Amino acid sequence: MSKIRVLCVDDSALIRRIMTDIVNQQPDMEMVATALDPLIARDLIKKYNPDVLTLDVEMPRMDGLDFLERLMRLRPMPVIMISSLTSTSSDITLSALELGAVDFVTKPHMELHEGMLKYSELIAEKIRTAARAQVHRYTRRPPLLNLTSAPLIGSEKIIAIGASTGGTEALRHLLTPMPAFCPGIVIAQHMPAGFTRSFAERLDKICQITVKEGEDGERVLPGHAYIAPGGRHMELYRSGANYHVRLNDSPPVNRHRPSIDMLFHSVASAAGRNAVGAILTGMGHDGAQGLLALHQTGARTLAQSERSCVVYGMPREAIALNAVSDIVDLDQMATALLNNIVGQARRI
Repeated sequence: MSKIRVLCVDDSALIRRIMTDIVNQQPDMEMVATALDPLIARDLIKKYNPDVLTLDVEMPRMDGLDFLERLMRLRPMPVIMISSLTSTSSDITLSALELGAVDFVTKPHMELHEGMLKYSELIAEKIRTAARAQVHRYTRRPPLLNLTSAPLIGSEKIIAIGASTGGTEALRHLLTPMPAFCPGIVIAQHMPAGFTRSFAERLDKICQITVKEGEDGERVLPGHAYIAPGGRHMELYRSGANYHVRLNDSPPVNRHRPSIDMLFHSVASAAGRNAVGAILTGMGHDGAQGLLALHQTGARTLAQSERSCVVYGMPREAIALNAVSDIVDLDQMATALLNNIVGQARRI
């Protein structure tokens, strides 16, 4: 098989050298070229036709977001953003994901060269995932569906969602039309510390429901969505008639913290058939076993369809376990979740 062809765009010569070392150490990929800014990159893309582009968030001569938007309109390709752990960089990175970037990786806090080399396995995995991702031409999207009818939904109902690569955009599409009367929603999105708060705040500004990072011990309220903080597990538990979330720093599960499996298993235990679970786009198998546990309690369980996923790994694994009640396109997921909640209420 041919190697994955990578092009690195970064104004730091050190980062370009480190990324080249990391990529060229992998037997299945090669760094075909590097560029110190987007204008140089534009010509190199035409010359080398790379499979994956790594792009620094903050670039000279041309704004990185402007470059990405033009690229995704004119020559869509898998892009991984290289981001710093700052509030400015996290906002730019989230904007890049909205424009069509497949994923991002953060620069480590530690001494740069040593830190990036320790990240080599993570970077290589993200490049492999990006090379297989479904990338679509970027267009300005029309306003999303607005669900306004108000069925009777009890406060004992809960929606649980897990997502990974491609999940930030999938969650935006899913949560934006959710009405204020929807059940409480708990979410595990694979994302490092320092990004989930910005992500939740961005969603909160455009959603009818309240979207926030989950806080240890807080009550889960209808019309609210709680996103597991990056770098921490989040679980659901019941106290009397109310649901609450619990955060913990136990070891990663399936190499992830937050883990979708940990969240789903806790929802199965706390809510059982009063829950509806959904597993969205992402690489790997985190969430599959937890969705099966939910399914076995009698809860309805949904998987995002292959054609609407950026990466189909997690939904495919859940389907293979017979953990899924229905396969749903992303643009129908919000409606399907609510319909299943209403259907449960009618059956009980």
